[in-house]
Amino acid sequence: MGKKIKIVLSIVVLIIVFSAGILVGDYHAAKEAGSGQIFNKDAEEVTYLDKDVDFRMFWQVWNLLKEKYYIQPVLETEIFYGALQGMVAGLEDPYTVFFTPPSAEDFKQQLEGQFEGIGAEIGIKHDRLTIVAPLPGSPAEKAGLKSGDRVMAIDGMDTIDITIDAAVGLIRGEAGTIVVLTILREGVDEFFDVEIARGQIDMVSVRTTIRDDGIAYVEVFSFAEDTNELFLQAVNEILESGARGIMLDLRGNSGGYLESAIYMSGQWIGDRVVVIERAGDGTQEEFNGQGSASLADIPTVVLVNRGTASGSEIVAGALQDYGLAELVGEQTFGKGSIQEMEKLKDGSAVKITVAEWLTPEERSFNGTGIVPDYAIELTDEDYNLDQDPQLDKALELLNSEIELTG
Repeated sequence: MGKKIKIVLSIVVLIIVFSAGILVGDYHAAKEAGSGQIFNKDAEEVTYLDKDVDFRMFWQVWNLLKEKYYIQPVLETEIFYGALQGMVAGLEDPYTVFFTPPSAEDFKQQLEGQFEGIGAEIGIKHDRLTIVAPLPGSPAEKAGLKSGDRVMAIDGMDTIDITIDAAVGLIRGEAGTIVVLTILREGVDEFFDVEIARGQIDMVSVRTTIRDDGIAYVEVFSFAEDTNELFLQAVNEILESGARGIMLDLRGNSGGYLESAIYMSGQWIGDRVVVIERAGDGTQEEFNGQGSASLADIPTVVLVNRGTASGSEIVAGALQDYGLAELVGEQTFGKGSIQEMEKLKDGSAVKITVAEWLTPEERSFNGTGIVPDYAIELTDEDYNLDQDPQLDKALELLNSEIELTG
């Protein structure tokens, strides 16, 4: 994957300095970071964050834990990794995360499409752990979890202020073991428990069906290592079949590799701008499609919902901006920030938010999502009756456009 991976799902030089200091472990060599001066004296309110700090306090706490914690001996590596996690968490960004070596490997396996767990993408929304989307055929989907479900507890542990990394660590586990999630669902007055047996998750990212009516139905579940190859197969199948229209289903797609999202968009928009990266200093970088635009002349409708996030929002936003597709469904998740993965020498890693995404027309969707052209809700009643009004609307729009264009 390389030392630095830019991912859409969905990281500091200080880590290196900090780590080196801990490894040296010399309390007396630690330098004072400041002299206690107070900055911003003219501000209306001065907090403890406005003051210089003495880095020797870190070693003081380190030694206090080693000397006084009631369970001895204290494992120094446990304190060390906990300190790194706490430092990253201090930024209060749910997508900037420190991974211990095991959790870094779990994250890598997830991007590769293989892992053991319940098969659900999670995120932080409105300060609560939320199910972005259960994966098709996964234990999570079979147990009845839905996009937008808020996870109030994991095996009885309250999830308030939990990080995504910590939540993944609690939910993941050996196939065959049980995890109980306490769920709050929109429209349901009380919490309820969902018991899920973990399983081996082997995820195929693209599935294509050419319907009897000549409409190509392409489901893209994530942007993983196999996505480009599978989507190219889908494009060839669409062209060879002479499909009259395309339904691109991005519902529940929580993202993945940026390169795959750009590649897919290029099959409609060619070499035009797919997405714009805007850094914190306001500088911008454009990313252009690399596809042949071979699908540009085929009527297309994109299905989206609350589980459509990150890379799938990039694709949906680009096709909407260029007028190459209409969006049907619900407002998307709003994961428009960019993370970079920095691997560290012990197998751990830091995922850092470095910028945000904009659509080709410079629309930001971070925290707000993308509004569909046709807002259609998929209710619990629809779900229970195996009805899909969003798909029905997509078919209606495609058939109307096909009739108009002959």
